[in-house]
Amino acid sequence: MDALLRFALDPQVPPADGAAAGDLRAWWDAAARRAAAFTAPFELALARGACADRLGFAFAGGYAEALRVLVPDLPPGSVTALCATEEGGAHPRAIRARLASAGPGRFELSGRKKWATVATAASSLLVVASVGEEGGKNQLRVARVAADAPGVRLHPSAAPFVPEIPHAEVELDRVAVADADLLPGDGYDAYLKPFRTIEDLHVHAALAGYLIGVVRRHRFPHELAERLLALAAALGALARADARAAATHAALAGVLALVPALVADIEAPWAAAGGDEWARWQRDRPLLRVASSARAARRERAWAILDGAP
Repeated sequence: MDALLRFALDPQVPPADGAAAGDLRAWWDAAARRAAAFTAPFELALARGACADRLGFAFAGGYAEALRVLVPDLPPGSVTALCATEEGGAHPRAIRARLASAGPGRFELSGRKKWATVATAASSLLVVASVGEEGGKNQLRVARVAADAPGVRLHPSAAPFVPEIPHAEVELDRVAVADADLLPGDGYDAYLKPFRTIEDLHVHAALAGYLIGVVRRHRFPHELAERLLALAAALGALARADARAAATHAALAGVLALVPALVADIEAPWAAAGGDEWARWQRDRPLLRVASSARAARRERAWAILDGAP
């Protein structure tokens, strides 16, 4: 952790490659070179955030490392997209994409995903699909497919903020899937359910790394850097905890509750400094509110479990 925090505190300007054009791939490669000393997903999330000059790049770095926690054999330099959300959401009941048998050890994947983060920049997709119902419950698996596989069509879409992060609607038409391409375990319990917690931990680590860079480059008060370092250390401890445990969720809720006041205190001197990076931050800060209702629901469920509610 010492080397990681020292890296984040380095006031060196982040990689410029691709930054002016908002090129995610160029930034990704440049950040990978700068952060080459780190290998663990949490370390890389924070280090990539420290290499960013905008929130979108930091988020992409954290998101990628969250997926590597979920699927450890993803290549470190690759970009992967999790494709779960459909018209009715990402709850198991809403998943209509279908994984059907096409013979021994072979399957076909069909359906449509409404929103997939970084899909058009990804080399592979992790697609959550139904294999049928059992006991009245939709049974899910996760299939790994190449983003350019026959039958995969990506329809780019955009959000009003973080334009550097590409999104897409994903259309799947009888995409061939081999048995070896199916991730082990239940698609909901092993992947979809824990991912929000893992994503929150790693995206906020990247946010901490990015804001440490902002504070250091602008020579803002050391007290702000100290609070960000404390945030990073707390997230690092939770990243080693069980992402499915209620106690982890309660602790994470407490850590994330510190973020709004810390951000506000950084914004005060940042607004006075102004500049292009400040303008991008103002445009992109609505990203921090995304999934706030899901986090609130997770917190409530955690305390219901910890309080012994029936």
